[in-house]
This record gives sequence, structure tokens and C-alpha cells, in this order.
Amino acid sequence: PTADKPPASAKHLNTLKLRMRDHLAGFLSRIYLLSLYLALPVMPLFASIVFLRLKYVTAYFETFRKCVTHVRALAEGPANHYFRDIAGLVKEVPNDIQGSCVQCGNCCMDHRCMFLEPIGDQKFNCGIYGSVWRNFSNCKSFPLNRNDIERYKCPSYFVTGEAPIQFVVQPSVRVD
Repeated sequence: PTADKPPASAKHLNTLKLRMRDHLAGFLSRIYLLSLYLALPVMPLFASIVFLRLKYVTAYFETFRKCVTHVRALAEGPANHYFRDIAGLVKEVPNDIQGSCVQCGNCCMDHRCMFLEPIGDQKFNCGIYGSVWRNFSNCKSFPLNRNDIERYKCPSYFVTGEAPIQFVVQPSVRVD
């Protein structure tokens, strides 16, 4: 460090890292959403091929409508959540999440996921639950933290404690 430039504090560096991560997540989510909007006309065909379900292409217009709803729901926060908290570093990790799924469908973007299928009596099932591709989505990580549970008003999961992740910044060592 020079006399005219004091070293940055660890807290300042942590804040800077979080801001950079948030900006990068926002940029990546906007690129992702733009690519989804551009791909909307072929999404039913693509979904049929990837998930091996002919119904997505045979009911093209219904699937297309569901795709539009799905992408709009992603734009309300789940896309940014994926790039910020799941693909990146999470800001807080619960010590303990209790509960189990009651198949209410709330976590499926408030019932707007194109793969959500009703199974009767206000119960829902994921149409691609067994797919390897589901592992690359927000779905696999739900619930990640208190915000996930609160966002979708999940009736069956709850957080019993939280431990925020602390970034540790090692002081640089000068070798003369």
C-alpha cells in the first residue's frame, strides 16, 4: 500500500464482490430471458425432443401458450435467482430447513411452470421430475433459503436457523 492510497477493508471488498456478482447475475438472466423469448416458436418442439414427450408438439398452441407464461414467470425473479444464488455463491444458507413437499405447486412459479401437471384435489406433480435436465434448474435446489419459502408462500417448509456466509479476505503479503 502506498501512503496516498489506503488498503481496502475486508468489508468493502465483500460488498464489492456481492455487487459484482449481482450485476453479473442480472446480465446473465437478461441474456437468458432474451434467448428464451427468441426461441418461443420452437420451444414446444424442443421440449418434446429434450423431455421425450410427444404431447408438447401435438398440442403445439397450448404448449406455446404455457411457454410464454413460463418465460414471463421466470422474468419475475427466478432467472435472476438462478444466476445469483444457485449458479453463483449464495448470500445466506439455512442451518436447517424442515418440512417436506405437499405437492401444492406454489414453488412451481405460482403454478405457472409449463411442466406442472395437476394430479387432482389441489395436488400437482412435476412433469419432468425424473429428467436429468431438471437438475440444472431452480427446482432442484428448492428451498434454498428463507426467501424461496416466503416468495412462494410454501405451506410445508420452514427455516429453523440461518448462518450467513462470510467472505474471508486474506491480506496480501508483500515480498520485497
